[in-house]
Amino acid sequence: MPSPALLTLACALSIATGASAYSYGAGNPQASQEKQFSQEFRDSYSILKHYGGNGPYSERQSYGVARDPPTGCEVDQVIAIKRHGERYPSPSAGEGIESALAKVYKANSTVYKGDLAFLNDWTYYVPDACYYNAETFSGPYAGLLDGYAMGNEYRARYGHLWDGESVVPLFSSGYSRVINTARKFGEGFFGYNYSTNAALNIITESETQGADSLTPSCDVDNDQTTCNALTNIMPEFKVAAARLNSQNPGMNLTASDIYNLMVMASYELNARPFSHWINAFTQDEWVSFGYVEDLNYYYCAGPGDKNMAAVGAVYANASLTLLNQGPEEAGSIFFNFAHDTNITPILAALGILIPDEDLPLDRIPFGNPYSTGNIVPQGGHFVIERLSCKATPISKAGPYVRLVLNEGVVPFNDCTDGPGYSCSLANYTSILNKNLPDYTSTCDVPASYPQYLSFWWDYNTTTTLNYPSGPIKCQEGDASD
Repeated sequence: MPSPALLTLACALSIATGASAYSYGAGNPQASQEKQFSQEFRDSYSILKHYGGNGPYSERQSYGVARDPPTGCEVDQVIAIKRHGERYPSPSAGEGIESALAKVYKANSTVYKGDLAFLNDWTYYVPDACYYNAETFSGPYAGLLDGYAMGNEYRARYGHLWDGESVVPLFSSGYSRVINTARKFGEGFFGYNYSTNAALNIITESETQGADSLTPSCDVDNDQTTCNALTNIMPEFKVAAARLNSQNPGMNLTASDIYNLMVMASYELNARPFSHWINAFTQDEWVSFGYVEDLNYYYCAGPGDKNMAAVGAVYANASLTLLNQGPEEAGSIFFNFAHDTNITPILAALGILIPDEDLPLDRIPFGNPYSTGNIVPQGGHFVIERLSCKATPISKAGPYVRLVLNEGVVPFNDCTDGPGYSCSLANYTSILNKNLPDYTSTCDVPASYPQYLSFWWDYNTTTTLNYPSGPIKCQEGDASD
């Protein structure tokens, strides 16, 4: 018979754990003191979420809605657009980086101290100027690896949409790194059949392509005042400059130099497995850097630019036609490849992840839905799924639409009338028909340019572009054939 003291302790434990006071014995899960569910959530800070669109891919911090199709539903059509994989900095970013590094190296070429002590053994990760803009091919975060891995993952997820015999078109904008991503994705998705069953279609990025493009442009009333003044607005950059200058006298770094060095740091993991530069800056400084990147996308390529919703309406409107035609008439698989600034306008057109007010320039609004680390990291992607669903107690049988951003389900505005918080195709269609702006009139597209997107219906099925025709230079730039 247990003593009164032991009984009292057992009762107390039963109240705390929900276990019976007499649940003892080997093999009984209640005999363990291990918690069934951890109470620790330590992923609230990750450097990958403060790189903006510069650093390696990471999945979206989701709303907790399951990624797999809801019970009773099956994906019968998928329309996806993927940003190219991880890359080196752009040439314009490279100019700022090299200017800041010149100050660093001029000040002290032998021994560095403090937060920059690692520079005694560090070398710049861009081997030659021609690598600027190129997709990376080495390291665990390499862009080419990203493309292949996603193709492999999506074969498991959407492979049921391919009959194993028909030729499936892939659509890429005409820039070298985007084309390379599309090719690697195709290899991952089709495996041995890539050379015979994928047909790469390359859509030129020229503005003369008008609306028949993955990269439509809009040069009407394009005010860049805010965009050009973002690198100096955060006081944390000045604090970082003062700290590093005091540790290594003679560098004379400015706030703009700090921003450029953080840009450099945010790209380093794209080419290497480890970056010492991450720890050269504080957590506050990285949070501030990430918010500057949010501002850049919001005001320069997102809903803060009044023209971007019209630009994104090209893709949103054409995909709506595919959804209503359905897989029987239009086909089941539409994989597209472009740039980050071609995804953000689509989200603006659909009206998702838009803040209640314009993002402030004088403070960080925590809880901001427009966090670009969650929206367009390198390799980021946006998926529209058409679901065929059976009837449930709260929804009718029929087609539904679900939006997925970087593997996180994003409910569509106020329309969550379907399984898994999807939106019925009828309501989705009604909302878009009511809200989508007109691209050609908003952006004054010349009548001689294509007025609508047609390549999803008018594509080639040859495999001649599936592989490059010659050696790949470290950076090829635009290529339309």
